[in-house]
Amino acid sequence: MSPFILALDQGTTSSRAIVFDREGSVVAAAQKEFGQLFPRPGWVEHDPLELWSTQSGVAQEAITRAGLRAGDIAAIGITNQRETVVVWDRRTGQPVHNAVVWQDRRTAQTCDALRAQGYEATFQAKTGLVLDAYFSGTKVAWILDHVPGARERAERGELAFGTVDSWLVYNLTGGARHLTDVTNASRTLMFDIHSGDWDDELLALLNVPRALLPEVRSSSEVYGETAEGLFGRRIPIAGIAGDQQAATFGQACLERGMAKNTYGTGCFMLMNTAAEAVPSRHQLLTTVAWQLGGERTYALEGSVFVAGAVVQWLRDGLGIIRESREVEALATSVESSGGVFLVPAFVGLGAPYWDPYARGTLVGLTRGTTAAHIARAALESIAFQSAELLGAMRQDGGGELRELRVDGGASLNNLMMQFQADILGVPVVRPRVTETTALGAAYLAGLAVGYWSGQEEIARQWRAERTFEPRMDADEREHRLGRWRRAVERSRAWEEAGG
Repeated sequence: MSPFILALDQGTTSSRAIVFDREGSVVAAAQKEFGQLFPRPGWVEHDPLELWSTQSGVAQEAITRAGLRAGDIAAIGITNQRETVVVWDRRTGQPVHNAVVWQDRRTAQTCDALRAQGYEATFQAKTGLVLDAYFSGTKVAWILDHVPGARERAERGELAFGTVDSWLVYNLTGGARHLTDVTNASRTLMFDIHSGDWDDELLALLNVPRALLPEVRSSSEVYGETAEGLFGRRIPIAGIAGDQQAATFGQACLERGMAKNTYGTGCFMLMNTAAEAVPSRHQLLTTVAWQLGGERTYALEGSVFVAGAVVQWLRDGLGIIRESREVEALATSVESSGGVFLVPAFVGLGAPYWDPYARGTLVGLTRGTTAAHIARAALESIAFQSAELLGAMRQDGGGELRELRVDGGASLNNLMMQFQADILGVPVVRPRVTETTALGAAYLAGLAVGYWSGQEEIARQWRAERTFEPRMDADEREHRLGRWRRAVERSRAWEEAGG
């Protein structure tokens, strides 16, 4: 057995590749940022060819940095930004349009129209998702409707649609495979998470031809091999999961009621609900966590659109810090936020509100308010939003949380993690290996080729680096959450009300 696993982590702002050993430790890594395209306000695109070139480049670089050759890699696992859409020519591999990114809001009115026609309950019952431009389905239809000749070519079977995992697999295999895994399929608004197949009624409502769609496979199996000449030797591609599901697996949240929160550009909390697809009454998402063999595991998910991005705003928008890492020291220089609340609804609000017309709001300002108070309120906003997600999960019957496992860039901020524990009322645990998204993809690939024996071995590998115990009493917690909710109400429907 070859001694290493390669994980490809294709994110929203960069492509990364990490080589892991049998203990789940990082051997070598490489990363490259790529361009962000904003053709119009609210539109976000990527160049699919740049996604592929950066990802294939860092894959080779990571192998080289580890001092390895392709023959030393037992398998490749893929994890990716999830709802981003690519449509390409099956024969030539040329994209017909830029990738339309998950953050893109151009199809919000399409979703509004479907909602007005009474279809929201249909979509939610079958897909577990809310009817929102965040997801892939309306983006696919937009490309077909706005690229001359694309719809006719799609109906003739000449074009292929895929989320980013499909695009990578197509290129890795030299065009031999057009497939996706169940976790990515479950984010498209076109996939029935109960039957495990594309749904004809949903496809008809979205006006997307079935001929365009990839085959749906489990999250851990050998899908094919890399093309001859790509790495010098063929390597099995054996694991795929969308980034948040991969992070949940990498955090070893393998039993019902276990949950993780990833603090990135946005914030994503997933709670394992085992074999039960728990329907949400509080606008959370019911999604596929992973599928191993014929066994599908589900999760409740809450999405916060702006988390780490609020720190970037402090840096780039307000100019009160020069580098993101300065925010903790600035926020720690005051004992509290001084009654200031920042609701970072810069692109609307995600769960549990799903209000695309909300806008950022800063309340509680006095003459005594300083940049430090605003910085502290910004960090606290990330924790408050996450607390609302957990509250909704509890109300939906996802299970009682014993601890929250955390990862992502902001999880390294001790002040914020302590406040997160305080406002949740449960311990927050940071793992020793924080590259959990890539690690989850590596685990899924390794299981498929027998590199790891099973989920029990993976669970044993997880180790805590630090645990933050809650210190805030219940009355203070409820008081602060109550004021946060008042601030949120002031941010809601602003764009709609103010034009």
